[in-house]
Amino acid sequence: MKRMFWLGAASLFLSGPAMAQFAYEEAERDVEADRVACLEARGMTAEDTSPFCPSRTNRVLSTIVTFGDRNPLGAGSVSIVDAQTVERISADHPAELLNTLPGVNIHTNSGQEHLIAIRSPVLTGGAGQGSFLILENGVPTRSPAFGNVNSLLEPHHDTAEAIEVVRGPGSAKYGSNAVHGLINVILADPSGEPLRQVNASYGSLGRYKTDLIFDQGYLGRASLSAQKDVGWRDDTGLFQLKGSGVVETVFRGWDVTAWGSANYLEQETADFIQGPDAYEDRDIAKANDDPLAYRDAWAARGAIRLERSQFGGTLSITPFVRTQYMDFRQHFLPYRGFEENGHSAVGLMTRFDREVSETLTWRTGLDIDLASGYLEETQPEPFGFFPGDTRFPVGVHYDYTVETQVAALWSEIDLAVSDKLTLFGGLRGEVHAYDYDTDAPVGINGRFNVPADRSDDFDFITPKLGLVYELSDTIDLYANYARGSRAPQTSDLYRLQSRQGTAEAEVETLDSFELGLRGVSFGGDLVFDLAAYTADKDNFFFRDSDGLNVTDGSTRHRGIEFAANWILSDQFTLGGNLSWSDQTYTFDRIGEGGNEIIRDGNQIDTAPEWLANVALTWLPNDQLSFQLSADYVGEYYTNAANTQDYPGHLVTNLRGNYAVSEALEAFVIVRNLTDETYADRADFAFGNERYFPGEPLNVTLGIRKTFK
Repeated sequence: MKRMFWLGAASLFLSGPAMAQFAYEEAERDVEADRVACLEARGMTAEDTSPFCPSRTNRVLSTIVTFGDRNPLGAGSVSIVDAQTVERISADHPAELLNTLPGVNIHTNSGQEHLIAIRSPVLTGGAGQGSFLILENGVPTRSPAFGNVNSLLEPHHDTAEAIEVVRGPGSAKYGSNAVHGLINVILADPSGEPLRQVNASYGSLGRYKTDLIFDQGYLGRASLSAQKDVGWRDDTGLFQLKGSGVVETVFRGWDVTAWGSANYLEQETADFIQGPDAYEDRDIAKANDDPLAYRDAWAARGAIRLERSQFGGTLSITPFVRTQYMDFRQHFLPYRGFEENGHSAVGLMTRFDREVSETLTWRTGLDIDLASGYLEETQPEPFGFFPGDTRFPVGVHYDYTVETQVAALWSEIDLAVSDKLTLFGGLRGEVHAYDYDTDAPVGINGRFNVPADRSDDFDFITPKLGLVYELSDTIDLYANYARGSRAPQTSDLYRLQSRQGTAEAEVETLDSFELGLRGVSFGGDLVFDLAAYTADKDNFFFRDSDGLNVTDGSTRHRGIEFAANWILSDQFTLGGNLSWSDQTYTFDRIGEGGNEIIRDGNQIDTAPEWLANVALTWLPNDQLSFQLSADYVGEYYTNAANTQDYPGHLVTNLRGNYAVSEALEAFVIVRNLTDETYADRADFAFGNERYFPGEPLNVTLGIRKTFK
């Protein structure tokens, strides 16, 4: 009974305000007919079981447990955005979805460019590439050594069934790159009923967006999303395509799920605007002083998951392939060089689950990733900060390829110590091998250092230990320790600068301790999750505001996060979250020329102390709904020396939906309702205050049409 209660409570919480009108008792309704119909469509009987055929109530949670990092009811902090919330928000950028979650702060730059923060500062360079693990159906979208700070432009979030965000280090199931957290986009699987759906919208800033969904019942589902944007800033047009498909079948006793996804992006990119509080001037905000800046990218991924009962448990085997390419102008660097990069990979993820007894469940797995990647950077035009400055030579700066091999073995247990206390434990061992080869001349070339051909290897172990204690039938107390580690990115190791030695980058490690309380109160009307954490990171590799790499930094991260969803009445629901953090450097460093001074205890730049999101939903009748929301980003320093800052901002949005009929819905979105002047990203680098300005007041009108 308690399990069903918690499933209902979790369903209510993860669905967000738009679904809050459904009481938690929904989980206890008889939905056996849905499961039986699904089984019969596959030629199976009511006595059979299949992960393809959970009850509709448990569908999202079942999918999360199958493809996700950990059970939402286990130890640790996990947030889930479900399909209804994805549809309601109709995000033009994934940041709109993810910034509604506690501890998450995605900075949007220009177009689809962005930087990620999860219980962390906003990270750039190798740290931004390697500190967050991005997955699609539980499979990493990139190989560990070839991350990208703009990695959220690749998964097909627009029509996802759910998006899972783990705050803090990923469990033992996932290793390198799940340092501060992970984001898992779960593609929608076949719904059971054939349908066609079209979502179309147009915004006042010149943005067109369309989603096409083709669902073939129990067999397969395909989705295509297209976005065309003329750009509200000068010379910032954008065209993006995303597509994905999922097929399910049964073959010789194996439950088979095959999926694929791809993305294509052509973008004209705007540079930072510069000057004190430049974002407050709308004319400056619209300007773009680098009209030649662009970003072109494409990627494709595919995987097949085979699952069957074996050896008294469940065996899962998932082979996968991926490839990606990106070409862009580095407008964020003063010399504005061009970069091309790409990588291709094949791999295998295996997993075996066994319920050893009524109190013990055991999981283990072996993961393999084999990849080949390359990077080339060139500077076409002379540049210098002063006459005779030879640090930025014209020509090729880097031109290398790297072959990588990664193997990992992991194991987890869930142990019911008593009726009220459950222990969660895990351990992962991981080895990385790199084989680097350069076509650029070896040695110092101005500010750039090209190392000779070499091989490197790294290994590490990441443990976790968690406890969940049932304080009552509706409230749980949990504690969790987890270690997150990442092997260096290829850019950390081989994209060196003149004052750097070869192979200075080491395995970065973060140890996190967390204590939380979650539960349901007021007869199920209030669902809440409160978490406090502290984490220490060593071997932090990052780029300072002078553009120089720091190889051996250390930091401390502490915070409290609160999320809640409260049904106020039959018509009103209030939901949101509040996050406080204190993130500091724990080492001393004097930068080039004494300009970038880092002192032990300084606040880490781009790490706001306060983040908040709140949404009030009004459902006056079955046809109409409105939601007023507000996003708050508190003050933060923009440089490590703590001499420059950004005051923060509050941006409000309004969304409305009207069901014209069962098959047709119209919606309106008003973003930046009060026309606030603010910066999506504030930065201080190379002696300048720099900003990516936020969009002005704009309105989007759209429809959703379903054909059955």
